[in-house]
Formats: sequence, C-alpha cells, structure tokens
Amino acid sequence: MQSTYQIVRRLVVKSFRLLALVVAIGFVCPIMPVEAQTPATAAAGETPPPAPKKKSLFATIAQGGWVMVPIGLTSVFTVYLVVDMYMRTAQKKLCPDSEVSKARHFFQAGDYVACYQSMKSVPCAYNNCVKYALSFVGKGKEQTEEALMMEVEREGNRLQNRINYLSVIGVCAPMIGLLGTVVGMMGAFDSLGKGGAAGGGNETSELSHHIGEVLVATAAGLFIAIPAFMFFYLLRNHLAAQIHFLEDQVNALFRNMPYDHFHGLEIGEEVTYAAVPNWVEGGVPVEA
Repeated sequence: MQSTYQIVRRLVVKSFRLLALVVAIGFVCPIMPVEAQTPATAAAGETPPPAPKKKSLFATIAQGGWVMVPIGLTSVFTVYLVVDMYMRTAQKKLCPDSEVSKARHFFQAGDYVACYQSMKSVPCAYNNCVKYALSFVGKGKEQTEEALMMEVEREGNRLQNRINYLSVIGVCAPMIGLLGTVVGMMGAFDSLGKGGAAGGGNETSELSHHIGEVLVATAAGLFIAIPAFMFFYLLRNHLAAQIHFLEDQVNALFRNMPYDHFHGLEIGEEVTYAAVPNWVEGGVPVEA
C-alpha cells in the first residue's frame, strides 16, 4: 500500500513539472522567432524604424500656442510676488530690532520729539505706527490708541493688497489656459471638417497637434494657478501673524503713557488745516 502511494505521488509531481515546463515554453516561444528574425532583417538591408524621440520641455511649451506667452508672464509675476512678499512680511522687515530698541530708548528718556524724528528718518511698519501715534498723544489716550490701531490696520492692508495679486493670478491663469483650450478645439474641429474623421496622414497630424495644444494650454494654466493659490494662503496667514506681532510691540511701547503731561501739545510736523470758523471773532460769535 505504501509503495503504491509513493508511485502515485511521484507521478503527480512529474505531471506538475511537465505542466510547468509546457507553460514556460509557451511564454518563451513567441519571443524566440522575433529574436531570430532581427539578424535576418538586418542582413536583408532593411532600415529598422527609428526609435521615438522624447519631446523636450521647450517643444512641449511651444506646442501650447500663443497662450503660453501670457501664461509665462503670469508665472514670472507669481515668482516675483512670492519672493517680494516673503521679504516684505518678514519680522526683521516690519519690526527691525534696532528700531524697536531705539524707540524704547527714546521713550525711557522721555525724548519724544527726537523719537518722532528718528522714526521718520527710517520708514518701516513699526516706525510708521509709532510716528503716527506720537502725533496724537496731545489728544489723549483714546484718540492715540485709535490712531495706533488705524495705522497698524493700514500697514496690514497695504501688504495684503499686494498678496491679493496671487489670488488674481490663481483665477486668471486657468482662464487663459481655457482660452487656449477653446482655440485648440476650434482648430481640431476645423481639421476634422477638412479631412473627415478618417482623413489622411496630414489631417491626422494636424488634429493631433491641436489636441496637444489643448492639453498643454490647460495643464499650463493649472500649473500656475495651483502654486499661486497655495502661496496666497500661506503668505496671508504669515502676514496676519506678523501684524499681530507688530501690534503687540507698539502697544507695549505706549503702555502707561503719561497722557496728562501731553495735553494740548503737538509732537510732529503734521499740518493742521482746520482753523477757527470765519464767523467767530476772538472766540465770540459775531452777531449778524
């Protein structure tokens, strides 16, 4: 019984090995004639078909058509805005350490006129806020704090307006790409109208060219819009954090300001245009 079992087992194993060999031969055999025909073809003097060349980046961009020119300009402007706004919203640019230390030194010495002149000589967001607030200290605490917050908000809005151009690019770049898509589709349908759906080689080549123009223009518009939106939100959040830091620094400078000693005083060089009404003479209303 045991010997019969061993015999059957050997037959089953040999059967599986034979089946595996047949399958392997089935995969190898279709390849063998091709390898054998290659020298024969070369011996017959026939020229093998050229290998397809990989398209360069410049050729791909040129395939997008004339819309790639405005898209390229928007890409350059995007890079410029990102670099410029990252530098403008840096903490060292908005609140230079040297200017903060200088303003604190003048405030501790009580020399507010010299502080105003120093803040005026070096324009930056921190100095603009301190200078503008100093011109209102004679009006009291409430007006000074309102002027301070107004100037901080003005500095933030001034920078935010420049960051908003990234949002404009993010909206306009896909629209420019869509315009190229529409123009390319118009050319594609024109090619189909000339040669028909089963046209010759020229019509097929022209149709593939227009389809390539459609795809490149669309992809280029999205390629510019996506980073523009990303940097728009990143820079907007970065600016909000820096404006809060600016507000804290300026508020700390004006904390415990002795406003009672500034009553009626004018610090700064702002021109006062409002005069006494012309119907008042010597502070007493003139009777008609």
